[in-house]
Amino acid sequence: MVFTEQGVAMLSSVLHSEKAIKINIEIMRAFARYRSLLKENESLKEEILKLDSKLNQAFKFLLGQIDALHEKANKPRRPIGYRVDQKI
Repeated sequence: MVFTEQGVAMLSSVLHSEKAIKINIEIMRAFARYRSLLKENESLKEEILKLDSKLNQAFKFLLGQIDALHEKANKPRRPIGYRVDQKI
């Protein structure tokens, strides 16, 4: 599962077991290390931002394709079966 840093901080107010507190502290330390690593390494930050941009474009494309499929599926179809002419 994925938590934001703020989510982990909120979770810490609910957890009371010794093991949960230790894991929570380690998660917060990981966030702090990640933040400091990004501050120290500008090229890594740029690469992550580029990757994020590419992923956003890919998701937008995929969502557009899914929406197109939904629109195509909602078009009325021609009835199946024999036609009965109104003229006799």
